[in-house]
Amino acid sequence: MRLAFAFLLRRAVTALAATALPSCSERGAEAAAPVDSTAGSTAPVQLVAREVVSGLDAPLFLTSPPGDARLFILEQPGRIRIVSGGRLLPTPFLDIAAKLTSGGERGLLGLAFHPRYAQNGQFYVNYTDRNGDTRVERYRVSADRDRADAASASLVLTVAQPFANHNGGMLAFGPDGKLYVGMGDGGSAGDPQGNGQKLSTLLGKLLRLDVDDVPNGAAYSVPADNPFVSASGARGEIWAFGLRNPWRFSFDPPSSRLYIADVGQGRLEEVDVAGVREAGVNYGWNRMEGSDCYNGASCDRSQLRLPVAEYGHDQGCSITGGYVYRGAIAALRGHYFYSDYCSGFLRSLRVADDGSVADRQTWNVGALGNVTSFGVDAAGELYVVSQNGKVYKLETR
Repeated sequence: MRLAFAFLLRRAVTALAATALPSCSERGAEAAAPVDSTAGSTAPVQLVAREVVSGLDAPLFLTSPPGDARLFILEQPGRIRIVSGGRLLPTPFLDIAAKLTSGGERGLLGLAFHPRYAQNGQFYVNYTDRNGDTRVERYRVSADRDRADAASASLVLTVAQPFANHNGGMLAFGPDGKLYVGMGDGGSAGDPQGNGQKLSTLLGKLLRLDVDDVPNGAAYSVPADNPFVSASGARGEIWAFGLRNPWRFSFDPPSSRLYIADVGQGRLEEVDVAGVREAGVNYGWNRMEGSDCYNGASCDRSQLRLPVAEYGHDQGCSITGGYVYRGAIAALRGHYFYSDYCSGFLRSLRVADDGSVADRQTWNVGALGNVTSFGVDAAGELYVVSQNGKVYKLETR
């Protein structure tokens, strides 16, 4: 994800140059992934993006605790804001700006409420600290439901970052109640340290942690059914690997699927899909970028999970993943929505039971700005978060 203007400018130049590059692989049947276009079946409904709130400072994410009508919005500089009853509350829910480094791809990047938040008041944040390293912390709400207890901070996980970009940042509880953490490959360009394919590091991975069944003195435990628990030299926290920068991922419990939008290097942006219980999936980076070999005319595609959808840098520069819609608009249910930070399009696709893409849509909802994230409220309705300081709710005309 590219968040600052300087990052965006560099990426736009790279994207323009990439459109002139030939493909680095011969696409055979096994490697071909559906390429996005504006073509698709007739839209089942007409959508609008209704502005819900404005005046936010670099908003990056939106979520709600289970069963809670309020919206919680992350601001990159280090604050969590609440929208309650349609009004942006003036006092942040949490302000940790003094603890972090913000700018570019750094800052307050992720938020997840515990599935039993109503009972235990616990939530988790992911941010880059003053040294630029990843830090996941647990907090609790205070006696005031609109204010967190800043003194309740407890370290869960820290990961050293070798470069300033590709920090990942997403946190989400899966249907299994475990906490999943998205980690980028550590940055620079092309994964120079080979972290995506290296099981001895947490970089370039999707992690799965147990934050409930924890031994005394530990911040988390490694689930016994994680795929590399017994593998020599491997980190047991790893659930999936071969990721470049999984800026946003999401679970869809009704279909038992995990969706990952992995930001590409210079040619392709991709949407990856796996079953929620599929452990040890290798998504290919940096052996592959999307369905293309990253280096050279050929590469070993065996044992890799290729994307269900991808698009080139003639259509954007940095994918922003969303959610499968499960709200009140029946015609949209089952559609996975996503966007692009540079081009700001709004697209969706539906994955059939056999894993094929059954439907694609491009939605004309007007200008959304630089889309940094999506969000879902407790009712399953979908929101778009823009770096223009606004949040939009998707509704029918």
